[in-house]
Amino acid sequence: MSSLASADVRRHNLALIATRLAEVGVASRSDLADATGLARGSVTALVRRLEADGLVRETVQVAAEGKGRPRTMLELSADHLAIVTLLIDADHAAAVASTLGGRRLARVERRHGRPMGDPARVLDVAAQALDAVVGEVGERKIAEVSAVVWAPVGGDPAIVLADTDLGWGTVDLLALLAERSPGFASLMQAGRARLVADTQVAALAEHAAAGRPSELVYLKSDSGIGGAVVVAGLPLDGSHHLAGALGHLPVVPGGAPCACGQHGCLVTVAGPDVLLERAGLSELARDDGLTAALDEFVRRIRAGEPAAVDAWEAGAAELARTLQIVTLTVDPALIVVGGYLAALADDLGDRLAKIQPSVEQAFLTAPPIVGSLLGRDAALIGAERAAIARLLADPTTLARA
Repeated sequence: MSSLASADVRRHNLALIATRLAEVGVASRSDLADATGLARGSVTALVRRLEADGLVRETVQVAAEGKGRPRTMLELSADHLAIVTLLIDADHAAAVASTLGGRRLARVERRHGRPMGDPARVLDVAAQALDAVVGEVGERKIAEVSAVVWAPVGGDPAIVLADTDLGWGTVDLLALLAERSPGFASLMQAGRARLVADTQVAALAEHAAAGRPSELVYLKSDSGIGGAVVVAGLPLDGSHHLAGALGHLPVVPGGAPCACGQHGCLVTVAGPDVLLERAGLSELARDDGLTAALDEFVRRIRAGEPAAVDAWEAGAAELARTLQIVTLTVDPALIVVGGYLAALADDLGDRLAKIQPSVEQAFLTAPPIVGSLLGRDAALIGAERAAIARLLADPTTLARA
């Protein structure tokens, strides 16, 4: 038993060192000892093991302050490994390969054209992007691949529960990808493939970028409207994996039917498709994609174009009222808005402040609203970081990869 305990402690300490290097990029042995609380002799032995396994390497020497010895800096290496992230949104499939140290190796992006209700056509394009990126990582072994979807995910094995942005019902996305990509099928059989919902990983990445506030509400709008809530550094999930589905809060009693089966959901009155149609931009969305259409929508709002302004006024009122409800439910320290809403964060903040009780009237005031700090890659960045954290939780398995 003692040898098992000793092995567990060593594995834990190896993970501490590797994870710290992933967080800060480079550090000396003394830096690592200070950050982890481990004795410097222990850190030296652990680093020696990680170096022998090809996971850590020495980089530059930094002159010490005063008369001390120069410090030798360390960084993650693991050059024989790569992680791959496949992001499937309402317009595109983007595949990215990176090192465990976060260095990008390749990126391929393909537009699938949003064929509603046809996951096979979307995954044909996704598989092409995935295979193209895998072909560019050279002789590196793929340690893990994450497929990120803009939809709720659940089950074991995980499946897409529904995707109202693409008109999907329940979809076994990993199985469909495996049918189209032999390389992905091999990774899946080896247990190195995951299906991830975008909002939680995006929210965690935004939470870290914002300095890890105590509570954070994340609201994004790019195809539909999604959201997530982070409390004490962890995303709320819920018993049905639907916590934070802000786009499907029924904000209009007896309102228009929603693809989710409810009536009056936020997405039916403030979703991008609704607002683009009101602004006369539906044709642009069909021809050039949602991203281009939403960029044009923001430009027209800022230029004061009447149809765009009217559409935004109606949608923004519903968005602000929904954020008021969420604020009174969660009491967040910060609200981050992503997608095209990032460019309109100040306006949403002003609207929420106007309808939220002031400090003279109540103990609660409107939290600040900021635009996404990570942009349209927030979910991709979050999924990459989550994959790295999982892999570094047991560096001994990476040594055998």
